[in-house]
Amino acid sequence: MTIEDVIDVLDSLDGEGILVYVDGGWGVDALIGEQTRRHGDLDLALDRDRLDRAREALEEHGFRHDTTMEPGLPARLVLRDAQGRQVDFHPLLFDKGGDGWQQLSESGRAWGRYPAEDLDASGAIAGRLVRCLSPQLQFRFRMGYEWSERDEHDLRLLVEHFGLPRPPTLD
Repeated sequence: MTIEDVIDVLDSLDGEGILVYVDGGWGVDALIGEQTRRHGDLDLALDRDRLDRAREALEEHGFRHDTTMEPGLPARLVLRDAQGRQVDFHPLLFDKGGDGWQQLSESGRAWGRYPAEDLDASGAIAGRLVRCLSPQLQFRFRMGYEWSERDEHDLRLLVEHFGLPRPPTLD
């Protein structure tokens, strides 16, 4: 996903009034305010009540549901287009306190929490202001699995730019 692709996707969703939070690698780059590496996809968290409309908006631009990706729904909806661009939607159920909850299993017995206070961050992609996850939430999410080289890159940026603690094995 190039920076131009990201802006196209965000413009399409914004035109439909769909509020999204930039997550993942692009979310870290948004917090930094510049692109620091190549990205294979664009991760976006959104209200799950708006998921169908978001899917429809991107289908108008050639994106289609990739049913081969795991995990799939309810945890995430992956859309791809003929050029190989990929958007990963992370649908959230919002509670009265403003926390977003990502259903991680079909049974509904596994959930990921997006605290309300971590959804008020902002950043910039190509000079465009975007809503994104806080540095602290980006960091916490990466502590839950084995890091790829890209994750290590993102963690270094989060540690260096936001004063977050350096994990023992992060060189």
